Amino acid sequence: MTAESLSLSPELLEAVRRISGTEHLLVALDFDGTLSPIVDRAEDARPLPRSAAALASLAELPRTTTALISGRALDSLRLVASPPADTLLIGSHGAEVWLGEGSLGLELDDEQRSKLASVRDVLAEIVNIAPGTLLEDKPAGVVLHTRMADDDVAEDAVEAAMRVLREHPGVYLKTGKRVLETSVVHASKGEAVEFLRQATGATAILFAGDDVTDEDALGRLLGDDVGIKVGLDFTQAQYRVEAPVHVAELLEALLRERRRVTAEA
Repeated sequence: MTAESLSLSPELLEAVRRISGTEHLLVALDFDGTLSPIVDRAEDARPLPRSAAALASLAELPRTTTALISGRALDSLRLVASPPADTLLIGSHGAEVWLGEGSLGLELDDEQRSKLASVRDVLAEIVNIAPGTLLEDKPAGVVLHTRMADDDVAEDAVEAAMRVLREHPGVYLKTGKRVLETSVVHASKGEAVEFLRQATGATAILFAGDDVTDEDALGRLLGDDVGIKVGLDFTQAQYRVEAPVHVAELLEALLRERRRVTAEA
């Protein structure tokens, strides 16, 4: 075990060594709470420098694909993550996909646009009476953020929103850390992982994420894959690290092993 990897368990380091030998490796990562620490203002999030550097180096290796799978809209993800040029991007929990030049943007039909407007009206009314809450618009949904609200205000706001929006057919709800995600397009990070597996021809996937919505992706991993939970919440992941700083150590360990394997090939 190297000095740089003291916070990673021996079992996780062994899993990193094992997956590094796969024919085509897909490294798929959540952003907020994984590459970046959680911040009060979404626009202030940035990847930790060590994580950004390791991800960029992994993206340059042969038979290795990197991807970000985020709840953020793609424009927001690009702005805060500054991903490597060849990194594939999944935004809005899978509703938006960028696989390179020529990728088509998300287009809503008239019915979906009407539903989205109704959702925003409902959430705007709640924000007007719930101090510390705010809205974030996405191409297929609206997010209710409660991170800066008092706990009781946040709980009441989310409960009120879910009570009303559950009665709206074709509106999909996801709860996360101090957020309520709404969308008029059915998508999940689990579906995104399966899509990327097929699109890239990956023979194994390493996925890391911190939020409830990342459990969808962790639940779709197969026997040769490696799933990592960031944080101390309940998870179905085999492995765990405590914080984004440890994700940096994880990516550096993966880079060392994958670089060695691809150099020997």
